[in-house]
Amino acid sequence: MNFEPYPFEKLNNLLKDVVPSKNYEPSVLTIGEPQFETPDFIQKALSDNAALLKKYPKTTGEDELRVAQRNFISKRFGVDLSDEQIIPTFGTREVLFNFPQFLLFNKQKPTIAYTNPFYQIYEGAAIASRAKTIHLNLNEKNNFKPEINEEELSTCDLVILNFPNNPTTSTLTLDELGVWVLLALKHDFVLLNDECYSEIYTNEPIPSLLEASVHVKNTDFKNILVINSISKRSSAPGLRSGFIAGDENILKEYMKYRTYIGCASPLPLQSAAAAAWNDEEHVKTARETYKNNFKIAKEILGVEIPSATFYLWLKVPNPIEFTKKLFLEFNVKVLPGEYLARENEQGINPGKEFIRIALVESEEKTKNALQRIKECLDER
Repeated sequence: MNFEPYPFEKLNNLLKDVVPSKNYEPSVLTIGEPQFETPDFIQKALSDNAALLKKYPKTTGEDELRVAQRNFISKRFGVDLSDEQIIPTFGTREVLFNFPQFLLFNKQKPTIAYTNPFYQIYEGAAIASRAKTIHLNLNEKNNFKPEINEEELSTCDLVILNFPNNPTTSTLTLDELGVWVLLALKHDFVLLNDECYSEIYTNEPIPSLLEASVHVKNTDFKNILVINSISKRSSAPGLRSGFIAGDENILKEYMKYRTYIGCASPLPLQSAAAAAWNDEEHVKTARETYKNNFKIAKEILGVEIPSATFYLWLKVPNPIEFTKKLFLEFNVKVLPGEYLARENEQGINPGKEFIRIALVESEEKTKNALQRIKECLDER
């Protein structure tokens, strides 16, 4: 298998000979990892259940966790799932990598489509599945929303959307998601939406593909799946708690597959995760922090506040050189957008004119870093 280096590896290579200014404290705005303490009640649930380490966890997940995740979906999206319509996962990265391999294994010439720019695990899964790839390019002209080419979609076995979108911050409405559900039914492909940023919204709650499926009367979620995680919403990426939910016929067979993977979450982590999924107050606090960071960004950089995520997808002149200059002179690391995307048929990389900035620090640190970015921009 010939995997591309991860974006952060490419960034390290770009900056390896750059000695950053010692006039500033380092500021790393590259990775989507919340830099806040995991709430105390989650940590307490973990420590209170440490004795459960003596037991093997079930691949299916403990009832406590499954119920908590189903309750989250019910309260947040108004969708009630049966126990057969959800599987707890060890975060979402593992499921995004192994689910396509499971789904496409018996396909003679598998084809997978996904949004571009993208979370690189989608590409890795396509490579591991020996699948032909179709990029759903997101750019300024289409308002960073995937264009529909039914001729191409009719050849697909799996389509992966990512809304709210990392890195472009775009979102799809309930009706727009509903169109994709109908396309999945019409052309008989599996549609999966990566919804890991669904809870990091600035004003109005973001709809789920599950809601959209019900909205267009696909109430048994045929061909429809979503994944989600507590990593962003609860500042707890180390708990590795996610789920995949939707079409129970697909999930029934996928569950058999998962028994061979050995990725069951340890019981203390499941208990802590259940506590996190059951609580919304701490998520409201996190949302407010990210919203305030966006307000700071608007004040300093003049950008519009996006509907969701904690990223800025900022257009700058010559992003590669800007990234190097910003690190050299101001000791701030950002990620060139072209590292998160691939060239289209015309040789155009939809991320080439952008940098991604992760606003995952405190308001004070965010303000300081953004002021340095503004100064660097003003020097050009």
